[in-house]
Amino acid sequence: MSHDHAHVQEFFTARAADWDSRFPEDGPAYAAAVADLELRAGDRVLDAGCGTGRALPPLRAAVGPTGVVLGADLTPAMLTAAAAAGRDREGALLLADVAALPLPSECLDAVFAAGLIAHLPRPVENLRELARVVRPGGRLALFHPIGRAALAARQGRRITSDDLRAEPSLRPLLSRSGWRMTSYVDEDARFLALAVREG
Repeated sequence: MSHDHAHVQEFFTARAADWDSRFPEDGPAYAAAVADLELRAGDRVLDAGCGTGRALPPLRAAVGPTGVVLGADLTPAMLTAAAAAGRDREGALLLADVAALPLPSECLDAVFAAGLIAHLPRPVENLRELARVVRPGGRLALFHPIGRAALAARQGRRITSDDLRAEPSLRPLLSRSGWRMTSYVDEDARFLALAVREG
């Protein structure tokens, strides 16, 4: 897929209205990934590239009423779908590019990003921007509800050697971006890489 903003917006705008109905079984996988992020009551968390906001309810449950939940996405239609599903009650929705977040430095405890890395135009710089808004010791979850092989099969393609989500590629990419990978899971049922913001 193209990383150009216009193409990303066009792709997701065309799919926003029925996005959730296309993947109705994903809810438990999102909840499990949020649990692995080990958020605490009162934490401040961003869902980067939140789409229709499927992660917002478990994120809100994890941080409780005193926490802060933000969902940022580049595509207005996705945020409209999130609001239509009532997920704007779980967190504030921001029309924003994750490559240039309208947030102060070190204001968050964690970032959750589902399916985001494949759409980043400049992965090192973009992951560095996510690191900028997270305090040292804060956490990052790069998630997808199915693993790389299952996703490639769904899309009718093969995994290539330059796949950013492959562990040998992702670990140094995160390191160059201010993160230290702490765990990596790539199974048919889910993809989840966890990292800690370096101090």
